[in-house]
Amino acid sequence: MLDVMRDPISPGPLHARTLPYDVVALVLQGGGALGAYQAGVYQGLHEAGIRPNWVAGISIGALNAAIIAGSPEAERVPRLREFWETICAAPVEWPAGEGLGDALPFAFDMRSLHNAFAATRALVQGQPGFFKPRFPPPFWSPFTGDAATSFYDTTPLHQTLERLVDFDLLNSGEVRVSVGAVNVRTGNLTYFDTADHPLGPKHFMASGALPPGFPAVEIDGEHYWDGGVVWNTPLSRVLNSEPRDTLTFQVDLWSAKGRVPNDLMEVSSRQKDIQYSSRTRAITDQVLRMQKMRQALQRTIERLPESAKKDPEIRAIADLARHRAYNIIHLIYQSKIYEGHSKDYEFGLNAMRAHWQSGLDDIRRTLTDPRRLDPPAPEIGIITHDVHRRD
Repeated sequence: MLDVMRDPISPGPLHARTLPYDVVALVLQGGGALGAYQAGVYQGLHEAGIRPNWVAGISIGALNAAIIAGSPEAERVPRLREFWETICAAPVEWPAGEGLGDALPFAFDMRSLHNAFAATRALVQGQPGFFKPRFPPPFWSPFTGDAATSFYDTTPLHQTLERLVDFDLLNSGEVRVSVGAVNVRTGNLTYFDTADHPLGPKHFMASGALPPGFPAVEIDGEHYWDGGVVWNTPLSRVLNSEPRDTLTFQVDLWSAKGRVPNDLMEVSSRQKDIQYSSRTRAITDQVLRMQKMRQALQRTIERLPESAKKDPEIRAIADLARHRAYNIIHLIYQSKIYEGHSKDYEFGLNAMRAHWQSGLDDIRRTLTDPRRLDPPAPEIGIITHDVHRRD
């Protein structure tokens, strides 16, 4: 298997590819260690000359968004690589060689064991540049606040973001960035958006502050948890914004579809898949209803006399009713048979490289058919593509 983490990375075309859309959005779901899949997808987009002008993320998707939008174009993939190599590094590496799992006849058993070790190490030791365990643990803490409400200290992540992300560039307006977090007091999903105000490390850490592992992040007097607690994809943020022709690459880490579990471990894994999967069909159905409403408004306005069409309010309605094209390219990480319920915190280098390669393979496969980038027919208005779809 190609080692995407060590082989030279293609810088991609010097100029962004021209596409017939106002917005090219990259939507990144939460999913912990599985987020390396999103980095692989971005590498494939970068190679193809596709440069998103809006990146929206939740949880690990928000961290990937920070790296992408906060890096010069030529540095985006290398910095993603550095980020993932940093947070997946191990103080003491697993003694078996990286190729051993592929060479033995019981390969997936070895990989399963390797991943389980990585997950246990993350729980016990934390991950460099990401989080470290609290001592004493929260249930023994004599203090209140973060020490009593979370198992891990995420100070290392703050330092990693400051090192790898150019926040002046991120807030420059070159790429719009939106990240979702939950207000702990109100329970409402909030989006921090560069279209509204500048973002800093805390906004991205808030989006990934999954309780009770990580502490809530205080911003302007309010406390925030991981956006995935309420809604694990920012797709609606992109599609429900001011209507514009939009190409969206939605990169999910949990699949809503899956087989019926055979044991309790599989039950736990399947529960996570369902709980954190995107409700893409519900969102696209809503957009389709809006498209039909626009078409009905267009037909109604066409019947009005010319004098009425000059009315400012009618002209404003006509602008809102103007045809919009929505193309959603949906990529979903497909779990491997040797992965268990801990796949989202298996921060091992081997697992990370496999996830990255899966994302790279999926987007390359998607882009082999150039028609997938075409706007939908006007009478439809919205289309979705998924290389893994079976129905």
